[in-house]
Amino acid sequence: MPAPDDPASRPITAGPPGGRPPPSPFFDRFALEPGGVFLNHGSFGAAPRAALLALDEVRARIEAEPVRFFVREMEPLLDAARARMAAFVACDPEGFAFVRNATEGVSTVVRSLRLSPGDELLTSDHEYNACNNALDVVAARAGARVVRAGLPWPVRSEQEVIDALLAACTPRTRLALVSHITSPTALVLPVERIIPVLAARGIDVLIDGAHAPGHLPLNVAALGDLGCAYYTGNFHKWVCAPKGSAFLWARADRRADLIPLSISHGFNSARRDRTRFRLLFDFAGTCDPSAWLATPAAMDEMARMVPGGWPEVMRRNRALALEGRAILNAALGGQPTCPESMVGCMATTILPERSPAEAAMPTAYHDPLQDRLIARWGIQVPIIPFPAPPRRHVRIAAQVYNTLDQVRYLARALQAEVAQATG
Repeated sequence: MPAPDDPASRPITAGPPGGRPPPSPFFDRFALEPGGVFLNHGSFGAAPRAALLALDEVRARIEAEPVRFFVREMEPLLDAARARMAAFVACDPEGFAFVRNATEGVSTVVRSLRLSPGDELLTSDHEYNACNNALDVVAARAGARVVRAGLPWPVRSEQEVIDALLAACTPRTRLALVSHITSPTALVLPVERIIPVLAARGIDVLIDGAHAPGHLPLNVAALGDLGCAYYTGNFHKWVCAPKGSAFLWARADRRADLIPLSISHGFNSARRDRTRFRLLFDFAGTCDPSAWLATPAAMDEMARMVPGGWPEVMRRNRALALEGRAILNAALGGQPTCPESMVGCMATTILPERSPAEAAMPTAYHDPLQDRLIARWGIQVPIIPFPAPPRRHVRIAAQVYNTLDQVRYLARALQAEVAQATG
């Protein structure tokens, strides 16, 4: 049982009588529609108004004189934005390229590999489906094989994850795709321990850091020193940049082999004032670079949210996630799905299994419970079937606009919905 001063012991209420609990005072600095309880920041992020204003300003500048912008202005603007964001994730800007999302970053790396029949690509059953799909397509074309390590769930220790990955390695393993923070299960994996043991076996490590920037302190260069070959992460999630802003970083000895998904003029450029990596990745045909150029504005706005800047934003969000999972576990009679060391700004709670009647219900999401939470309670939160239906869990994401009262309201809603489904 939780201690009397434990947040899980506080009463679960619906907030103000007849209404939903209000968000935090920071809510008005975001563009989210009012009235709902948005506990799903982890899926697509949410941008503050200041970032969207910067986005609009860049787009207006582009359309005012498109030729001048793309020929003369975009390159120095990208250089400046890249320097800011590379410093934020602590990597050298020369190995940093903007991409639209981490899935594109993963696809760029795996489609640049030169595989032979019998080679193996290592991933896990906690990896993001879209990224695993990229491995499957590339491996099938080369006659290679994708090996999915089965990670424990729930997990009792970081060592269990390391052991499961190592057990799936063979002398044919060429590349390991490892999430920094898993999407379906919200586990912060011990990449600082995983990378060197895989690298020692001659395996290139690609870290899928889709959730990491702005979620936890990140030092990509230090991970490179440990043996990480590639790192990709989103800015439109926890940095709260406009949608379509992410990065791909490659270690210096791996950059020459990378080819962007769109091959353009940089491939045969005669310029000598920029590296081939820059020429390939900075212009891959006409696109809208507004999200990339507005990302520093989002980073700066989030740093201004609370005294203490980014370290305090991350600390507050993690504290809310930890307290939130305690509240949900107490309400649903669950146990933690992982140690606290593996919790970031998202957390999960196991739900009762989906009934056959629920399985027959139509859903716009992965589980009809999510539809009911939206329709009846105004709550947006993912209900994730994992490892496969009927097993499932709820994943909360904590951002500065959220409050513990919103999590308590979710707990009450889940209690009511579960009782109705099993009654």
